[in-house]
Amino acid sequence: MKFILGTKGKMLTVFTDDGRAFAATVINAAPNTVTQVKTAEKDGYSAVQVGAIEKKPARVAKPQLGHAKGKALAAFREMRPRMGGTVEGVEAGQTIDVSAFAVGDKITVSAISKAKGFAGVVKRHGFHGGPRSHGQKHSERSPGSIGGGGGRAGGRVAKGMRMAGRMGGERVTVRNLAVLQVLPETNELVLAGAVPGRRGTLVEVRGQ
Repeated sequence: MKFILGTKGKMLTVFTDDGRAFAATVINAAPNTVTQVKTAEKDGYSAVQVGAIEKKPARVAKPQLGHAKGKALAAFREMRPRMGGTVEGVEAGQTIDVSAFAVGDKITVSAISKAKGFAGVVKRHGFHGGPRSHGQKHSERSPGSIGGGGGRAGGRVAKGMRMAGRMGGERVTVRNLAVLQVLPETNELVLAGAVPGRRGTLVEVRGQ
């Protein structure tokens, strides 16, 4: 099963044997433990739940702690389901490590992007702003008209209007990233390209 939870590490440049250079991201993925297996016959759908990043029991929520204790498992910081796919041969207590992946695999990565707080339209949406001359004052980065009057939308602001607001801090999924290196001795995956989030962000890595 090609699914693992890890944390985002550093970025670096990786050179392949044919001399190509890739901007790459290191994913630190210690072995995960299967905490629950759901089947279509019993639960109505197929899923495998895995736990990652062991923590002290006192620092884990009681529902999660009871969920793990019932199966004689450790207490984990995160437990996430892998929906769909086959669950044959997968059992609770089984471990999954980076050796489940191979160089050249195309994978999908999901994580929470960097939160950047309240941002204006220039930063958030790429607006150009107003001109820097001809009598303009205090409007270089303003959004301009947002509707109103008796025109479009009947004198109200249309839904979906791009305006200033909170930026980032959302779940972002990046598809078709290639695995450049698999390092079981250090529990690391090296992926081509950038991954959402800051260092230490929890990352879901799943095969396609």
